[in-house]
Amino acid sequence: MSGTVSPGSVTSALRDAKLRAPSPLFDRPSAPRGVLSSQQGFLRALGGLCIVLLAVLPFIDASRYTMSIATSALIYVMLCMGLNVVVGYAGLLDLGYIAFFAVGAYVSGILTTVVGLPMWMALPATILCCMVAGIIIGAPTLRLRSDYLAIVTLGFGEIIRITANNLKITGGPSGIHGIPTWSFGDWSFADGLAIGGLVFPQRVLFYYFVAAIVVLVGVIGAGRLAKGKMGRAWKAVRDDEDAAEAMGINTYLAKISAYIIGAVWAGVAGQLMATHLSAISPNSFQFLYSALILMAVVLGGMGSTPGVIIGALFVSLAPELLRDFSEWRFLIFGVLLVVVMLFRPSGLWPSTAILPWLKKRRPVPPPTRGFLAPVPVDEDEVPLAAEEATAEEGEGR
Repeated sequence: MSGTVSPGSVTSALRDAKLRAPSPLFDRPSAPRGVLSSQQGFLRALGGLCIVLLAVLPFIDASRYTMSIATSALIYVMLCMGLNVVVGYAGLLDLGYIAFFAVGAYVSGILTTVVGLPMWMALPATILCCMVAGIIIGAPTLRLRSDYLAIVTLGFGEIIRITANNLKITGGPSGIHGIPTWSFGDWSFADGLAIGGLVFPQRVLFYYFVAAIVVLVGVIGAGRLAKGKMGRAWKAVRDDEDAAEAMGINTYLAKISAYIIGAVWAGVAGQLMATHLSAISPNSFQFLYSALILMAVVLGGMGSTPGVIIGALFVSLAPELLRDFSEWRFLIFGVLLVVVMLFRPSGLWPSTAILPWLKKRRPVPPPTRGFLAPVPVDEDEVPLAAEEATAEEGEGR
């Protein structure tokens, strides 16, 4: 028959047909973007305000003490952002994170004092050495979990410090002195800079340099990585490593990538610290500093960018603000830490925090369409439908 359709033609038609996803049941409303109507808009406005404060601070107080403390605080922020990638995003408890800080400081110090390279040329070598150090330390240890991983990383941190204390090229216990500042040709930060009649000394120029590195690379870079595919893999490994592996995520590759990125962040911070202090020694890389950085991450809120920044500033600035209390300042600092952790166990700004005024807003249900929409009923047909239902019920009896 001419009207008959063969099964083969139907199969070929279905095979060649393009798959099309079903249309959504309702239109998704656009996300709010205002400063007070969305979490992301508020954080962007807050970040812009912080950048403005960083730029204005040297014009308010450009004393050597203020610039030195501000630079140290920003280096702490850089360190904490790197450790947040390892601990906050990937869930790897690292107690020897200060080892990468030491690698970055010593590599830049050796290249600038012994080899004679300028500091900007030593930066790529520092990043490369930190990546190699991350692979050497992370490759054999990241197959461990929880407390075992913490103990092994603590041992590697002490190995780096003891090795630097016994090598001749690192200066032994005396360390490396006379590390030069950043120079570009015949001009360096030590010469200062005059713009429009305003003279910016070395401490202000280096402060601006550190602020740019911390804000642009540390905060924005780590935040972007956390929102991408790699960041989602880190968080899956952090929540449940076995479930993440069952879903097809290469957990070992995800963990070692987080470890290498954290090592690079710490290495850059170490180079900045070596330039800022112009001298380094093994005593600057003790276990206490690893614990202090980890404390800042936990105090601020693991996995939270604004929380980690707040925690780093608290840990770095609180002892200086309490300096008037002399020998009691560290006791007061410890009491403050205990009080904060008692009242904010998830951190000062946890990753799941929602702004208070956004919590009070009740969600508005989206407008439905299709088969979920209510069917209009004609009032004239209601009595007839009721009679038909009554007749059917009588027949059933």
